[in-house]
Amino acid sequence: MSSLISAVAWVRRGVSVQHPQKYVLDDKELERVSALARIELEDARIELERAHEAAKSMGKGAEGDEADDQGDEEDEANWVDEDEDAMDVDSAPPPKAQEDDLSQYKLDDYDDDVKTTDTGPFSNIKGLTYYRDNEEDPYITLKDDEDDEREELEVLPTDNLIVIAKTEDEISQLEVYVYDESQENLYAHHDLMLPNFPLCLEWLDFTPASSSSSAPPTATPSFGNYIAVGTLDPEIEIWSLDTVEAMYPSSILGRPDQTKAHIPTPLGTGKKKKKKTKHRTVEKGYHVDAVLGLSWNKVQRNLLASASADRTVKLWDLSRDPTLSGGEDGTGGGAIRSFDVHKDKVQAVQWNEKEPTVLLTGSYDRTVRTFDSRSPTSGVGAILGSDVEALRWDPWENHGFYVSLENGLVLNFDVRTLPSNLDNPSPARFTLSAHDGAVSSIDVNPHIKGCIATGGTDKLVKVWNVTDDADGGKRNVSLVTSRDLGIGKVFSTVFSPDDPLTLAAAGSKAKLQIWDVGANMGARKAFGAKLREAGRVLREKEASSGGVVGVASDDEESDAEGGEED
Repeated sequence: MSSLISAVAWVRRGVSVQHPQKYVLDDKELERVSALARIELEDARIELERAHEAAKSMGKGAEGDEADDQGDEEDEANWVDEDEDAMDVDSAPPPKAQEDDLSQYKLDDYDDDVKTTDTGPFSNIKGLTYYRDNEEDPYITLKDDEDDEREELEVLPTDNLIVIAKTEDEISQLEVYVYDESQENLYAHHDLMLPNFPLCLEWLDFTPASSSSSAPPTATPSFGNYIAVGTLDPEIEIWSLDTVEAMYPSSILGRPDQTKAHIPTPLGTGKKKKKKTKHRTVEKGYHVDAVLGLSWNKVQRNLLASASADRTVKLWDLSRDPTLSGGEDGTGGGAIRSFDVHKDKVQAVQWNEKEPTVLLTGSYDRTVRTFDSRSPTSGVGAILGSDVEALRWDPWENHGFYVSLENGLVLNFDVRTLPSNLDNPSPARFTLSAHDGAVSSIDVNPHIKGCIATGGTDKLVKVWNVTDDADGGKRNVSLVTSRDLGIGKVFSTVFSPDDPLTLAAAGSKAKLQIWDVGANMGARKAFGAKLREAGRVLREKEASSGGVVGVASDDEESDAEGGEED
């Protein structure tokens, strides 16, 4: 698998603790991890037996290569060595051991005192001096570097954190970076290992139930610094960003002992080479397939929505202990609601910040829907011409949203004009041909009205300006700037929560880049008036880096050193 970054998330300034704590695996933490994991030895044995039975059923009725594979397994089970002389060497009797095989060590003479004439400070054990720690020992010149490490891990109130979901050489992990905007400095802070390929990220400040005992104390216990991760597994992991070297997440949403996600499912009868897709049985209390999208409710802070390849959208209460057992209806530690509003994989989900009970969802069934989570059957929607890649509510109006599609288009809709019956026409307010290929990411600037950014598989990141026509009320869309940031196919573009014209982008080259769009003269001209209306000041910066900040690779550093030597 090639290296790539599949998702990026910002953490606003002042949220992180200044001195993150190290993960402590004590008895209390072991007990918590055991409760979260749920699978004990007996459960693991039962799961293996079920997997074995499922594998057997997949082999029945197979033809061609599958039948040959099955026959090979049977042959191996009944295999015997036909070469009678092949193992003659191993079958020879071992050499006979000597009766006094320890005599050479003269163990009987070990009790005799041996006189020595050696002198010196170490000739007698009484000459040794013991110190309580290395700090008191004058012979140890390399003291403990705890203070240096503490300084290296320090996060200042003026720093942003940026979390990326990275996969490299089939190893997936979260990498946490510190970005100092004033110095235009971006560097790696720490990383967290993941069990599977990550697909989406969502930052939240609500402390979930069953949090780790290693989490640092905060001024308000219900506030924290966490990142929720959706992977190819059906569970959702929530990690604390204020704990370094963590071995296990703060909380896991889902039922890893019941999802059966890792048990092979027979696809058809096995008699045909072409395998048919078979959906897993949908459960109300937990996902049974990959988690493709996450959205945290910033008003009702204990609620998290998730979109999955199992065609459902689920609602989770983070204040409930996920280790509690419950019924199939989602009671206990499972999801509190499950919405079946789509007929195919649900790619994206987002809460409406202005109306915190309203959800927006987009699916591979080429539809987008918005509904009140209290009454999902009374929602509205629209039929699209392609699969949904990403979607965003417009933070400047509670009834508008954007949808990016696989065919390169970006659509803008007004919820008030959408029908409840998808058979009726649902025209968009405007359609934008944004990229030559899929528009894999889109974001709306929270600081500047009408500023949106898109990223596509054509390796370009584009910034657009949406303005209202004073005469007819129509909207005009113009391209402000476009740039290839050297990140390959763009998978994620996200505006900074603190700086009005700074965005983070990443993609198929596993490279994170910070782009200061304000360094572009056209961007300053296009958004200058809007910035002044919003009361924001665009600070002038040096354009030596072209407005792009990244982490220097080893090759770049070695090239720079070589150039200095020349």
